[in-house]
Amino acid sequence: MDTDTATDGWTDSGDRPAARGAGRRFGARCAGLLFTGVSVVVGCRVADSDGVTPVPQLLAFLPWLLVPTGAGLLLTLLARWWPGAVWGVALLAPLAWFIEPYGRTGAPAGPPVAELRVLTSNVEFGQGTGALVSAVRRTEPDLVFVQECEHTCDAALRRGLAADYPHRQAVEGGGSEGSVILSAFPLKATPGVPGTMGMPGAVADVRGHAVRLQLAHPMPPLPDQVGLWRRELEALRDAAAGDGDTPAILAGDFNASQDHAAFRRILDTGLRDAARLAGAGRTATWPARTAPAFGAQIDHVLVSDDFAAHRVRFLDLADTDHRALVVDLTLHGAG
Repeated sequence: MDTDTATDGWTDSGDRPAARGAGRRFGARCAGLLFTGVSVVVGCRVADSDGVTPVPQLLAFLPWLLVPTGAGLLLTLLARWWPGAVWGVALLAPLAWFIEPYGRTGAPAGPPVAELRVLTSNVEFGQGTGALVSAVRRTEPDLVFVQECEHTCDAALRRGLAADYPHRQAVEGGGSEGSVILSAFPLKATPGVPGTMGMPGAVADVRGHAVRLQLAHPMPPLPDQVGLWRRELEALRDAAAGDGDTPAILAGDFNASQDHAAFRRILDTGLRDAARLAGAGRTATWPARTAPAFGAQIDHVLVSDDFAAHRVRFLDLADTDHRALVVDLTLHGAG
């Protein structure tokens, strides 16, 4: 009896260190997997590349990579895996750096010549059209950029808003293909940007000043369409760089955030994100159900350096997975 008791006690005391060792090894493996995934995404960001699937999809949520990095650091501490802890801390530095807004800031040099308000909204296959019409009547923008405005949406906008917005430029289409620019200012049509979904363009006469308008709605970076997404963002970049002497506004659902290299190429033409200028950089616009607590800012109003932005609002509209964006702008003359 005494021998059995002594043997049982010896066996128990030996199992506990073994179990702890196995638990630490498991925690270290889990931390290593988390750090490996984050490292791939951060590495592409450092290399100024969007990489391949799933990197472009994950880059949209780059600030949220702090969560798996933090979880991995906790696991390394519990597992006493000190090289892993160094790895995790090394990942925090670039993540913190890249969370900072990208692009130029600064006030225009010339005197103010016109005030205008811009609204952009993706109405998700036209489902949010009714909520959009109400929001337009409430906020009274001068320019309205509408994406995924299919035939019934287009007809509803004609019925409900034609009196206040007599000028329009549209690409008609079903599903997500239709898009329209509504304007209180006279418009002159431009070729726009060719794409899978409609991206019309125009030149607006804003109280005697020409302003280039371009609606943005490239394909999203779906796993099998990353190349097409990249090409359509490149086409938008070419359009942005086409006439640097005329004030410009590019607005819409870019399906990209500042953490995507293809989107940063558009900003590198000299355009600036109006939300950032107004102090709301990185405010999530999609998906609407979890924004602003969780999501990505993929809806943007980009402006040339002729504009100052002094107010921005994000509107939650019914029946669409995007938040609408309303920006108050001031157009400045030549310095």
